[in-house]
Amino acid sequence: MRLLLVHSLIFSSGLVRAAVTAYGPHVQSPFVTTTAASASYTGAASYDQTILNAPAPPNPPPSTQFNVELQTGDVSGLSIQQEGSFFGFSIEFSVTTQVLGLNSSFLQVPFLNLMANLRQRGGSVKTATPPLVFTSEIIKMMAEISALTDVYWYMGVPFNDTQNWRLQIAEVGEAMLGKYLIGLQAGNEPDLYSRHGPVLPRPDSYSPQDYKDEFGLLIDAVNADSNIPNKNLLIGPNLAGVWSPTDMWQTGYPTDNCYAEFGIGTPRNGQEMFPDFLTHQSGIQIVNEFPGSPAYAQSVGKPFIMFETNTASCGGFPGLSDSFGAALWGIDYALQLAYSNFSTVLFHVGGQSVYYNPFTRSTCNKPVGIPSVEPLMPMKLPFTGPVYYSALVVAEALGSSNTAQVLDLQANGGNDYTPGYAIYENGQPVRVALTNFITDPSGNNDYTASISIGGTVPAQVTVKYLLADSVSQRYNFTWAGQTFGDVFSSDGRLVGTLDVQTIPCDQTNNVCQVKVPAPGFALVFLNDDALSESDQGPTMTFSTTAYTKLNHGPTISIDPSVLATSNGEKGLAGALAGTSQGRQISSAVGLAQLLPSLAAVLAGALMIGRLGVQCALAFFFQSLAIQGLPCYSFTCIRIGLHLHAHISRNPSSSLLCVT
Repeated sequence: MRLLLVHSLIFSSGLVRAAVTAYGPHVQSPFVTTTAASASYTGAASYDQTILNAPAPPNPPPSTQFNVELQTGDVSGLSIQQEGSFFGFSIEFSVTTQVLGLNSSFLQVPFLNLMANLRQRGGSVKTATPPLVFTSEIIKMMAEISALTDVYWYMGVPFNDTQNWRLQIAEVGEAMLGKYLIGLQAGNEPDLYSRHGPVLPRPDSYSPQDYKDEFGLLIDAVNADSNIPNKNLLIGPNLAGVWSPTDMWQTGYPTDNCYAEFGIGTPRNGQEMFPDFLTHQSGIQIVNEFPGSPAYAQSVGKPFIMFETNTASCGGFPGLSDSFGAALWGIDYALQLAYSNFSTVLFHVGGQSVYYNPFTRSTCNKPVGIPSVEPLMPMKLPFTGPVYYSALVVAEALGSSNTAQVLDLQANGGNDYTPGYAIYENGQPVRVALTNFITDPSGNNDYTASISIGGTVPAQVTVKYLLADSVSQRYNFTWAGQTFGDVFSSDGRLVGTLDVQTIPCDQTNNVCQVKVPAPGFALVFLNDDALSESDQGPTMTFSTTAYTKLNHGPTISIDPSVLATSNGEKGLAGALAGTSQGRQISSAVGLAQLLPSLAAVLAGALMIGRLGVQCALAFFFQSLAIQGLPCYSFTCIRIGLHLHAHISRNPSSSLLCVT
């Protein structure tokens, strides 16, 4: 079956590095329920526990012993030089407060830790984020993140009114982000503009030529704006798949699960689709949708970017997009894009309603610790998904030299279940990436790759493994013995003992034998420099401890009777809980007594300024979901230094409700 992933292509008119994207809210939302999983599950995708059956081993099976012969010097077929930040993220703007932070004084620590992991391995991180509707505080928040973790950003210029350009986001972005702003997207999916009515007013006849003409008007406007000093940041078009890239140069879309989400398109079943993702052909077929486009970009000296992609449109498939198989698929897909001369790939990050998130924040604050005054105990709330493991692996595979070139080895006679890539630097092989898509607990489909190098092999090689028991496993994967653990149990830092295996080589016969389990992935480092470049020691991480009392100032107080007597919106009419000093708390049993700690108020957020605590309270209650308790909605009113809360119970709440 032809595999079409959710992706958008973009051709850059300026020099671009790796980055993260955030768009205005449209499809994904952090606080909605969906029915995209199965007939028996109606909650948010992030909490769906669907587990698929791993596909049976292929019959006949692939060879379990094959040679990998690496040439040196003038090697044909190598990709362009790739940066270690090749693998980045496109973040939905509707979830920026969940993922990035509330403001420049309150950054989400898990996101900082996740970006720091990648920066340590790849040198920097590419991220597409910001909105077309923005405040300077959002841009300032991004600048704070960049200062801490070397994240580079793509932003977007409003394209709805081409007669009255609004370029303030570019002006403020350049002023605040400086070198960390690496691209300004002009036109998100213009091939869909005619379908959006008054929001993006375009006639049904809107064509690539029309877009090109409007893009020209934008260039003129940017050139005339003295507050935009860098005139070479415009990038476009970011295509949805209605127009082909060839249509643009002359002036297919992946598998989707849109029927389950919106009732449109073709019904698809994740179990039936699963085998299509566990094959080398899946990435190759996607690349084949863009014949000649990377070459054309190179011919005019521009990068060619896969600007938004993931396992499937409309949120992915339950049990597939959040499985170990998706992690293996993400590695092979990204390396295939690198080999095919794409310059960057950005994997989409949505809200609670999608299955394929590389990372997202839980809406359920699970308290830890015991009641405390200050400091509060840290909380671990985020979810680190399979595709983030892919990002970590690809960053290490490409390294931080920014000279990596990728070669598809067509390993094992080109077998689709056992793909392999070699990574070269300066004409020499430095790393080998080997995947085994098969699940077989018997070990009969484990394979051994016999690696030889023109000249002679080193005395030994080192290997890191990405492992799980099955391609259908969800969470608790290990990368070199370390893991982000179970669902919503990580603060973005790897835990566990690092396990880098050393394998002796046979220099007499010029061979190194590397075993790859079924399923699994092995990254082979051919020399010590290749290992140290990709993993430069302990990652700088950020504290998740925060304080609620500022100069013995306001702390949260909640009247238990408010919660005990509330009935949806009606029971709280006029009732307020406050942060004002002197407010007394009833001794009656209520939410305050049921929470072992109020650490959830500040869980996983980096405090930089004094007022971050009060701003965090609104976020806490908005995302409140406690096991055994109803969920509550929250309206925040800030008066001076005090934050007042109007709390109301969700009458239709369940064990894992989303408000």
